[in-house]
Amino acid sequence: MNLPARPSLLAGRTGAAGQHTPVRRAGAIRVMIVDDSLTVRTIFKRMVESDPALALAGTASSAERAIAQLAAEPADVVLLDLEMPGMGGLDALPAILATPASPQVLVVSSLTVDGAEHTLAALSMGAADTLLKPRPGGFTEEYRAQLLGKIRALGARNVESGAADEPAAPLPLPERSFARPGAILRSRQIEVIAIGASTGGIHALGLMLGTLGPACDLPILITQHLPASFIPVFARQVEAACGRPADIAADGMVIRPGRVMIAPGNGHMLVRRSGDRLVTRICTDPASSGCLPSVDPMLASLADACEGRVLGVILSGMGRDGVIGAQQLVAAGGTIFAQDAESSAVWGMPGAVAKAGLASLIATPARIGEAIMAHAGTQPLLRQGGGGG
Repeated sequence: MNLPARPSLLAGRTGAAGQHTPVRRAGAIRVMIVDDSLTVRTIFKRMVESDPALALAGTASSAERAIAQLAAEPADVVLLDLEMPGMGGLDALPAILATPASPQVLVVSSLTVDGAEHTLAALSMGAADTLLKPRPGGFTEEYRAQLLGKIRALGARNVESGAADEPAAPLPLPERSFARPGAILRSRQIEVIAIGASTGGIHALGLMLGTLGPACDLPILITQHLPASFIPVFARQVEAACGRPADIAADGMVIRPGRVMIAPGNGHMLVRRSGDRLVTRICTDPASSGCLPSVDPMLASLADACEGRVLGVILSGMGRDGVIGAQQLVAAGGTIFAQDAESSAVWGMPGAVAKAGLASLIATPARIGEAIMAHAGTQPLLRQGGGGG
């Protein structure tokens, strides 16, 4: 590991019994590290203590110890290893999420097939994000920056009730959902539902897809930020959530009603029209967001291929991926729904489209699903000047 030696600003004190007593700094994000490996706990502890915006709430070598410690020493973010002796991280997750500070959980996952299965199960249960655990020698400065960036983004919600990379939302959101005054879904027939998500998006996606019944047979396209090795497991998870078959997009695949198409983890999913059919194309050109896959190319290509006859949905996620594509889609006549700040793990992506005035509905994932079903039942999604429920 090639980390620079630096004095710890939040190292805390060690008492007579050897217990770590965290030093509190106003506004610092409290971090708990849960891993059965002493080496990993030590490395992560050093990384956390190197950032003055973070404070170490404690470390634990088992899920049982973590739950007990979190009851007495709340944390804003928990770094959780899933594969541990005893209870294990996955079984402990509901109890960890229910501890006093309702912490955000960042799963530190292995690259194995079992690791992908367990990680995606944790994300569907409410863990916010995942970070691959590197092999020996992989704990580099680049990895440190990635880890600390995720912790700051997740912890900002508890510390300052807002997204890490966006100021607090200026939109009036007195209820859990909000419709732009005068907003109404275009009367033209919707051809496709396109969903973009990242951090916290898998849990939100499950909640939304679970509300879509057989009356909604529109094709659903999903771009979710995930490692490529996780995508096959994710596709099976989506199938279970919505009860319809899911395909991983490849060049030339036909988009069909009643099915889900998922962007591969190593390319953007674009859509083009071929006669009376919509087909996918995979592209690896750099996106302005820096994401691969990126939501922007998917929405922008749909704006052209469908002439705006698209409903785009932006769920929880860091950054601004999706806002450029949403602008093009709305300009072409399409509609954008966005997850609200309260239910988002990070209100970066949905917050960006909301603050740009592009979202016709800002609501919980379940409310968004209900609105889609209302349209599928031939009822208007939004009435003139209406609000959310």
